[in-house]
Amino acid sequence: MDLSHLLYEAYERRLVADLPTGRVPRHVGVMLDGNRRWARSKGEETTVGHRAGADNIAPFLGWSEELGVEIVTLWLLSTDNLKRRPDELAPLLRIIEDVVADLADTGRWRVNIVGARHLLPAETAERLLAAAGRTAGVEGLVVNVAVGYGGRQEIADAVRGLLLEAAEQGRDLRDIAERITVEDIAAHLYTKGQPDPDLVIRTSGEQRVGGFLLWQSTHSEFYFCEAYWPDFRRVDYLRAVRAYAERERRYGV
Repeated sequence: MDLSHLLYEAYERRLVADLPTGRVPRHVGVMLDGNRRWARSKGEETTVGHRAGADNIAPFLGWSEELGVEIVTLWLLSTDNLKRRPDELAPLLRIIEDVVADLADTGRWRVNIVGARHLLPAETAERLLAAAGRTAGVEGLVVNVAVGYGGRQEIADAVRGLLLEAAEQGRDLRDIAERITVEDIAAHLYTKGQPDPDLVIRTSGEQRVGGFLLWQSTHSEFYFCEAYWPDFRRVDYLRAVRAYAERERRYGV
């Protein structure tokens, strides 16, 4: 083992030791950004970057377990991504199908598929739901896989679901408009029943929300990391969690 590796491990241990007790985020959202740019930097095809990014997901979930995180939401494919050329989108969908199946097959995590499933190819939606279904009885870390996800789309779907539910109950539209609350809409989000994310991480150096968990992240702390997702290491994660733990959360004030 070389000196640099020993120093790296020592730094990781120090980061863990420095984390304030009881300040680990319960729910972490991650924008897995930079796969394509990582591939270009290596002189590789885009698909290679997506596969490298997929390979980093299971290690990240393991790190989350070690820290005591309860829920992780991973944004793998946006609604905008669905507009990409078929020759680029098709292999990306296969990679996502494979990684979700692999996560499910471990029997280690409970996987949920969140997003506008009706916008996905039927075969992809079926495979993702089948894989997630195999984890329904798993206790432990909850992994939300956001595929075909967009924050505006989610809010539109939530309002639509609320209105359809009210219509089935025979309620008048004016009555709905007068009585609707924030809680009513939250109860129809893709992540309904889950706590909102405490920490949202975006890799690749981009410093924008991009539509990720628009409703749920109102009070979240954001952390932007320069590393492309395939290069995101445990030490990067620990730095993000340390930064979160050191902040005074003001909940939008």
